[in-house]
Amino acid sequence: MFKIDFPLILASGSPRRKEILHTMGLSYTVDVSDVDETACGSPEEMVIELSFRKANAVADRHKNSLVLAADTLVYGTEVLGKPNTPQMAHDMLVSLSGNWHSVYTGLTLIHTGTGKTIKRAEMTRVHFVELNEDEINAYLATKEPMDKAGAYGIQGLGGMFIDRIEGSYSNVVGLPMATLRNMLIEITRV
Repeated sequence: MFKIDFPLILASGSPRRKEILHTMGLSYTVDVSDVDETACGSPEEMVIELSFRKANAVADRHKNSLVLAADTLVYGTEVLGKPNTPQMAHDMLVSLSGNWHSVYTGLTLIHTGTGKTIKRAEMTRVHFVELNEDEINAYLATKEPMDKAGAYGIQGLGGMFIDRIEGSYSNVVGLPMATLRNMLIEITRV
């Protein structure tokens, strides 16, 4: 369990991020930001920029609070966002099959009482087993891939396709717990 002395505002509606905060024993309020989610640069630069935009968009609405925002992307040979169609999800899964890819999460934490802002990025490497067409189609039929960056959820059925990871498991889910813990300690230190 982790304790903080300020209200925590999660600038995300992600059920996975909510679950991770709950696992950490943190109480929080959700205030979903509505920002443009297009960014340029390296994957690390993109997730940091987008998490900052999300946190900054809601920070003015909360006095003397900690505002947390995150952004996660999957990078194989290109950025793999959330698929818009089953065909797009299919193509992403084919590209991941038998290969390594990287999952990046950017975190921004703003202390609205002091204005202190901390931004971090975490990267985890993930390896997929070889998938056959029947497995891909069966997974697509579950609809799980449709709201996940890279068209899979490691914490769900997609986890059976992953045989190795290097780095933080919770980062692949969408919120790296150890990094967040360190940021919370740093931002509340006098």
